Amino acid sequence: QLQLVESGGGLVQPGGSLRLSCTASSHTLNSYAIAWFRQAPGRERERISCIDTGGDFKAYADSVKGRFTIARDNAESTVYLQMNSLKSEDTATYYCAARWLHCSLYWGEYSSWGQGTQVTVSS
Repeated sequence: QLQLVESGGGLVQPGGSLRLSCTASSHTLNSYAIAWFRQAPGRERERISCIDTGGDFKAYADSVKGRFTIARDNAESTVYLQMNSLKSEDTATYYCAARWLHCSLYWGEYSSWGQGTQVTVSS
């Protein structure tokens, strides 16, 4: 069972930056596409970014395009989400999730999830 652990969340002012990490504790991530989802209270879960196994394919939601960057280090079994120019509407719990080989827009197709890390953007 692939186990994922997120870290890097916290409180940041509008316009600030955070870098989230998603690390596999029991397996390598080499054969998994990794996505970042977020969910705010009362809102649907949203896929905001995904990266394929080799890192050549990257996808972003329109809401974060140009501000967030996804990257992976397969040697470290870690995927990163660099978040810049943060806005109050980015406040949510952020989850990473793994899917065999390819990205998918649908959260139900991801087999492993982390426990989530809270990101709060507020002055």
